[in-house]
Amino acid sequence: MLKRFSIILLLSVCSFGQSQNSNLFCEQLQALKKLVKTSHYSPKEINDSLSTHVLDLFLYSLDEDKRLFTNDDVIIFEKDRNTLDDYINNNTCDFIDKYVEILSKRIENSKEVISALERETFDYSGKDTLRFKPETKYKYFKDNAAIQKYWSKRMRYNILYTIVENDSVLENLQNNFKSLEAELKPKLIQKEICKLEELKNRLGNVENFVKEAFFNAYLHYHDPNSLFFTPTEKDIYENSLSSNQLSFGIITSKNDNGDIIIAHITPGSAAFNNGNFDVNDVIKSLTSNTDTLETYCISNDDVLAFTSNQKHQTVTFKIKKQNGAVKDIELTKTETKIEENTVSGYVIENKSKLGYINIPSFYSDFESPNGLGLANDVAKELYKLQKEKIEGLILDLRFNGGGSMKEAADLSGMFINRGPISVLKYNNGETYTIRDVNRGSLFTKPIIVLVNNYSASASEFFAATMQDYNRAIIVGASTHGKASAQAILPLGDTDSLGYSKLTVEKFYRVTGKSHQSVGVIPDIILPNVYDGFGTQEQYEDFALQNDTIPGVKKYPKLKPLPINELKKRSALRIANDKSFASVKDLNTLIIDNYFQIDTEYLLTLKNVYTEMTNYRKQWEIINLPIDNNESDFTVKNSAFTQEVMSYNEDQKLINETILKDIKQDIYIEEAYAILQDLLNLNPLN
Repeated sequence: MLKRFSIILLLSVCSFGQSQNSNLFCEQLQALKKLVKTSHYSPKEINDSLSTHVLDLFLYSLDEDKRLFTNDDVIIFEKDRNTLDDYINNNTCDFIDKYVEILSKRIENSKEVISALERETFDYSGKDTLRFKPETKYKYFKDNAAIQKYWSKRMRYNILYTIVENDSVLENLQNNFKSLEAELKPKLIQKEICKLEELKNRLGNVENFVKEAFFNAYLHYHDPNSLFFTPTEKDIYENSLSSNQLSFGIITSKNDNGDIIIAHITPGSAAFNNGNFDVNDVIKSLTSNTDTLETYCISNDDVLAFTSNQKHQTVTFKIKKQNGAVKDIELTKTETKIEENTVSGYVIENKSKLGYINIPSFYSDFESPNGLGLANDVAKELYKLQKEKIEGLILDLRFNGGGSMKEAADLSGMFINRGPISVLKYNNGETYTIRDVNRGSLFTKPIIVLVNNYSASASEFFAATMQDYNRAIIVGASTHGKASAQAILPLGDTDSLGYSKLTVEKFYRVTGKSHQSVGVIPDIILPNVYDGFGTQEQYEDFALQNDTIPGVKKYPKLKPLPINELKKRSALRIANDKSFASVKDLNTLIIDNYFQIDTEYLLTLKNVYTEMTNYRKQWEIINLPIDNNESDFTVKNSAFTQEVMSYNEDQKLINETILKDIKQDIYIEEAYAILQDLLNLNPLN
């Protein structure tokens, strides 16, 4: 399965991180260098340019918020600015040791500084000033005094923030401040120390974290979608795009006390069938064979890595129940349907009866070359919806980060008669046209495809095809802008060296145009909370450039849709819609308070209270029309789904929430209105 999977093309946005000892680091680095040179779509020269940019990427990944390193540390690192390329070419690997050593030292030093604050009497009189500025203006610490000053202010702000978060009446907070502060101070100090412990133990230890960070910096210089994977990370990634997986059926999270708790138990899974697990149980430790993971001060990612490890098929969970009882429960993985990777069809009806399907990802069955995944599931739901005599369909690809190219191609083929779908271009310049060879369509009625800034890769592949064929109206916001495909390739003959999810080709629209770094531009653009956040591919360092190749000369696209008239009608509705006006205001509020924040005020309870409550009030007022929105249409399940649902009480409750969310969603409401307009303009025969 490992070798077979290495050639499956992936169109997705995702990331993870791990590594091992010194000699292994050299082997991995040389294997990575060779793999990139031979297989990457656009490999770059190993020279001073690579060296300087990899150093910047590397330091950013080690200390993203500049809360650890000092200027003196950076002076030491700067000596490598023009020599990393020489180390790589000469197979000199000991350069990595100083990064491991200095990061370890800074973590320990920060823990000591924060621990010492417990003995300090904090000053909240306004003697100190809180300064908030954009990430681009962050600077490394000048010296240890600057570190102490930063953490003192940071902890005082955390305490004030938490106090204000728990009570909305300033007078109460002022009257009870002394006792509240005394109670919170040791807890929040310990919480911050725990975060540093998490960093220290990330991927097992600091050495693993630093080495993997370097691999990813090296790969990121070639493009932002190439990543290094350990065997466990590879399994996690594969599972995220699979319809089924071997798992315990337990989803964990971290609560406010820093405990790892059970957040969800998948129905039908091993944990569900065992009957001894409950939501909010605290996981104290995990043991498999001779491996034990104590969950004190570790990240949720570390828990996921342990439970996803192929070697850990049976694990003993030490659980603390809500009544304080502690139990050891042994559990063995079973094949479980991944809840996130499922699709369901719904009927929405007002003037017309329309279908709605949310597509979370382009998941597949990677165990089989002809595995059935997303496209097959959509076909099943479509069959049920057509039994309901729907007149049109809304496909929701918002927040869909991609997945399997095969599934994207199969889904595209379901809605066109036949013909070319996309053009692949390899690193040698050769091209290959992906075609739908099956004559006929599963659904011939009008379609709306909903997208946003986080619709990426395989989602864009599908949306672009529907747009080029005039098969659907694309509605929402410009998509992520990733038109490259990755393959998971091994670094060696065994999995001991790890893997790379490597960009191996680009894909183009049948017109020859690319949406790389520009996204798929919707036919009808709607106001979007995420505009201006800078999360799309064009804002990523070293993103592949947009270009054009010769397109397919002839393809059987349908007659043009009445886009201009639909845009006019939609714009008129949006202009008079309070909810969409709120979306614009929320976007401005978030950008001003997070992305472009540059303000300061004295560190006092009253100032923190004023700042927080003003923002909270603005958010609540602006968000009110969105929260209270309720569309005119009704939402229901297909008759087939209703019957299945009647046998499952848990699923009934989840379903009720989904139906309510669909009814309140302003984007689905507008998509319905656009589709209704289209039906009025082009009545079905």
